[in-house]
Amino acid sequence: MVSLDRSQVKTRTSSGGSVMKEALFYSQEKDNMVVCGLCNHRCHIKEGRRGICAVRENQGGKLYSLVYGRVVSENMDPIEKKPLFHMLPGSKSYSISTVGCNFRCAHCQNYQISQFPHMHENKIVGDERTPAEVVNAVQYSGCESISYTYVEPTIFYEFAFECSVLAKERGISNIFVSNGYMSEEVTRHLAPVLDGINIDIKGFTEKFYREVSKARLAPVLDNVRLMHDLGVWVEVTTLIIPGWNDSEDELRDIATFIKDCDPAIPWHVTAFYPTYKMQDRPPTPVTSLRKAREIGLAEGLRFVYEGNVPGEGGENTYCPSCNELLIERCGFSIMANNLRDGKCKSCNEKIEGVWN
Repeated sequence: MVSLDRSQVKTRTSSGGSVMKEALFYSQEKDNMVVCGLCNHRCHIKEGRRGICAVRENQGGKLYSLVYGRVVSENMDPIEKKPLFHMLPGSKSYSISTVGCNFRCAHCQNYQISQFPHMHENKIVGDERTPAEVVNAVQYSGCESISYTYVEPTIFYEFAFECSVLAKERGISNIFVSNGYMSEEVTRHLAPVLDGINIDIKGFTEKFYREVSKARLAPVLDNVRLMHDLGVWVEVTTLIIPGWNDSEDELRDIATFIKDCDPAIPWHVTAFYPTYKMQDRPPTPVTSLRKAREIGLAEGLRFVYEGNVPGEGGENTYCPSCNELLIERCGFSIMANNLRDGKCKSCNEKIEGVWN
């Protein structure tokens, strides 16, 4: 069991009276410079400045999280919304978020909170919560898991980690919905208390990551592999954007990469709708999702799902061995679940996942 060493995260109070946490994963340099090791940006932050995420600030040569316990979104979601199709199907996941993000995606559907500090002169907002309050709320709600989601949860890592430790002690599962850009040190620190993660592979070129998300591809791929190797249940999502990442070659490259990690990792290919700074692109046609799903299956993936197009049939789970319909879905709802102890009821094939 992972135990939380509460001495490793120190608190202080801001001038506004809210509690801040001294950050994990940073080093001090000369002239009060600090280097943040939370994600693969590894920001060099001068005194009085913040990192790319806009929620971690150098104060007097020490790095502080400005969003510890500052919850801006708190909902009970179907776990299928994450999307996680092979983890506790039909259950509810208590979903929380703060403001801020370490990506600047031009198509972000949650830009109002992910980019809030950048859009509001570094302002931090959110209702104050303690980890105990969050975990107590999860138990009261009857949810089986906590999802750290809506923005990149790594940026509120100190709070997410403390919540995760308490949740684990009470038998509640922990889920990250992530861009996969955390540092290797964070991945190894988090994995013992993390049960599942959905990682976006947003595209398969450095050009896409550089121009659309202001990041790099390679660290994301490294974290997909590492999370899987550390025993965390992994699912992957790719939002198919017309003209950006929908070529057959790129989709085949993503599918091949996932297969090389593990052909049982589910791949969600989901439909894009114009939003934020990317309103010059049309919505993804269903034919593009079908093409992506066919490519994934042809490359040897066991499970490929079409997302954001409910009722089209691409959300269902079929047995890779005998093609029996195992889980029928419509949107985020489970219409039928024919799994038996994690196996196909017809041919007894083991279906990989974390089942109820």
